[in-house]
Amino acid sequence: MKEDNDISQQLAEAVKAAAQKRTPLTITGSGSKRFYAGDIEGEKLDVTGHRGIVSYEPTELVVTARAGTPLAELEAALADKGQMLAFEPPWFGEGATLGGTIACGFSGPRRPYAGAARDFVLGTRIINGKGEILRFGGEVMKNVAGYDVSRLMVGALGSLGVLLEVSLKVLPKPAREVTLCFEMPADKAIQTMNTWGAQPLPLSAACHAGETLYVRLSGTELGVQAARAKLGGKPMDKGNDFWREIREHRHSFFQNDVPLWRLSVPPAALPIDLPGKWLIDWGGAQRWLKSDASATDIRMQAEKAGGHATLFRHAKQNGATFHPLPAQLATLHQNLKRAFDPDGIMNRVVAV
Repeated sequence: MKEDNDISQQLAEAVKAAAQKRTPLTITGSGSKRFYAGDIEGEKLDVTGHRGIVSYEPTELVVTARAGTPLAELEAALADKGQMLAFEPPWFGEGATLGGTIACGFSGPRRPYAGAARDFVLGTRIINGKGEILRFGGEVMKNVAGYDVSRLMVGALGSLGVLLEVSLKVLPKPAREVTLCFEMPADKAIQTMNTWGAQPLPLSAACHAGETLYVRLSGTELGVQAARAKLGGKPMDKGNDFWREIREHRHSFFQNDVPLWRLSVPPAALPIDLPGKWLIDWGGAQRWLKSDASATDIRMQAEKAGGHATLFRHAKQNGATFHPLPAQLATLHQNLKRAFDPDGIMNRVVAV
């Protein structure tokens, strides 16, 4: 632990010095998610050396790892014990780290049925914008009273502080998984996904791509067999490969330079009237759109559907990633930012 403390203190001293000079910092890991959220200004603060699993209790379903730990290393250790990160995080690059995953708040196809990244965070250790090392939460589900500050770090994009450690709840891997295919249009697929989602079925993923609905069943051998007999459909030979392609954006849908939008809407929302190509994931709650339509039109239609739109990936992306917040929520965000990073030095997005 001495080496860990030394690195933590070095990072804290670097942040403290930057705060005194009001020098902006760019928290730098593997860079696998650098495409997201626009360009960040400031001196690089390299956190890749702060890595490794701190503790792992398979019988307690809890793991604590440093933020620079590669996801490949963490998931391999869990797999050795028949366990997994249940929110199925996308890597978007072989060097992907735990810290980048939590900072971006990314979750994969299993998210609507198992929970989001935020739901599995039990505790964090961070460096705030003053260079102070703070710990929030712990390693058990009922450890936090009042505000669950550790979960504020999920999706904060490093704007509240440098992640040092994250404690996560993990789950056993299912004994059996099978992917079924059904030919149907988008409107029928949305209705079908919502109907099945309300039933006691072992669903772990559901998406619609092209003219095909793909459904993954996960659970016990008997449970999956019973659900498969009830639903019908055509079994997919390489289901694991398909869901990995969806998760990592390697599916053919994602392979072009047209702006990629992510619309978060109620899962039963009808197909949205916007030009472009669609891929519907998360049982209808996450809609990927490849379109050259204006940001104004896309966000207006997302609001009409009861949700919001994020410009997820675009070559010219700078500062316009996220849907504008309502005034009161924007004020809350600004107050949190000032509390954790009073000089605004952490991961400052370059103004457009």
